[in-house]
Amino acid sequence: MSEQKSIKDLQMEVDTYIGQFKEGYFSPLALVARMTEELGELAREVNHYYGEKPKKASEEEKTVEEELGDMLFVLICFANSLNIDLQEAHDSVMLKFNTRDKDRWTRLNEE
Repeated sequence: MSEQKSIKDLQMEVDTYIGQFKEGYFSPLALVARMTEELGELAREVNHYYGEKPKKASEEEKTVEEELGDMLFVLICFANSLNIDLQEAHDSVMLKFNTRDKDRWTRLNEE
């Protein structure tokens, strides 16, 4: 089992990695395009494992976990390039779900 990392740790790790290259982060538009590409690859894997489209014998074996990891990396790059703290972004969205949307879904203990 690997060490537990906070979101801040992940953002710092990616920033250290990208910081070693002259090119630095791609532009926001390029990063959104990369995220779209990675989302397509994730969708393809999900379709192979859980959908109706089996993988061709000639296709490289990848996993949903691997594709999620690629998505996470690009998402962190995008956030870092715009100086967005993903912990703060997460906290904001959870506050929204726990206030505005608090009665939207049927709770398990209400059934």
